[in-house]
Amino acid sequence: MDRIGDARGILLDIEGTTTPITFVYDVLFPFARRQVGDYVRHADLTDLQREYDEDVHRGHHPPAWSAEPVAYIHWLMDQDRKSSALKNIQGRIWLQGYQSGELQGEVFQDVPPALERWHRESIDVRIFSSGSILAQRLLFSSSSAGDLTRFLKGYFDTTTGPKDEAQSYAQIARSFDVPISDILFISDVTRELDAARSAGMQTLLCVRPGNHPQPQHGHPTIADFETIQARGTGNRGPDG
Repeated sequence: MDRIGDARGILLDIEGTTTPITFVYDVLFPFARRQVGDYVRHADLTDLQREYDEDVHRGHHPPAWSAEPVAYIHWLMDQDRKSSALKNIQGRIWLQGYQSGELQGEVFQDVPPALERWHRESIDVRIFSSGSILAQRLLFSSSSAGDLTRFLKGYFDTTTGPKDEAQSYAQIARSFDVPISDILFISDVTRELDAARSAGMQTLLCVRPGNHPQPQHGHPTIADFETIQARGTGNRGPDG
C-alpha cells in the first residue's frame, strides 16, 4: 500500500467516492421524485418556502408555488440544487424507503474493508456530502455489507457550508482531534479538493467507474481505497 502523507484523519465524499453515482441518480433521486407528492401533504415546508421566495427575488423564475409545491421541488431536483431544504425533504423520503426495505445503501466493494482497517488503526473517519446528515446515516447503516456507521465518527452536510469553499473544510477540521494538515479529504470533484487543499488538508481524487471527467488538476489520484494507508493515533486497541 502507498502511505498518503501520514494522515490521521480522513474526510470522505459519498457520491462517486464511497458510492456509485448510479445509485444516487438511478435509485435514490427517482425514488424521492416519485414519493414527493405524498410527502409534502403532511410536511413542514417553511424552509422550502423561504428558498422559493429567495429564488423569486433573485429572478430565477421557479414554477409557481401551490398548496402542494411538487413542481418547484422537481425543478430543484432537475438543477441538482445543493439546497438544504431539498436535501432534508429527500432524506425524510429516503428514511421511509429504507424502513420499508425498498432501499438499501450501496458502497463500492473496497469501502467496508478500508473503513474497518482505518478503524483498527485509530483513524478518525468522517463524511462530508451534499446529502443531508440523515441521508448519509441511512446509506451507511443499511449497506449490503451491514451497518458501517460504527466506523464513522461524524457527518457534515451543506449546513456546514458549500463543498467548494475552503472555510467549510476549516470548520470541519476543528471537529477532528488532529491538525488540519493531518486530515485527508477524498472526493471525485476537483473543485472540492481545491477548496480542501486551500484550507490545509491533504487531498486525493477518486476516479470510479461512471464518474464525471474532471479538469486538469494537481491532486494525487486513486481508483479504490485499497491503496490508501494512513497513520493512526495509536490510542485504540485492535477491537476498537
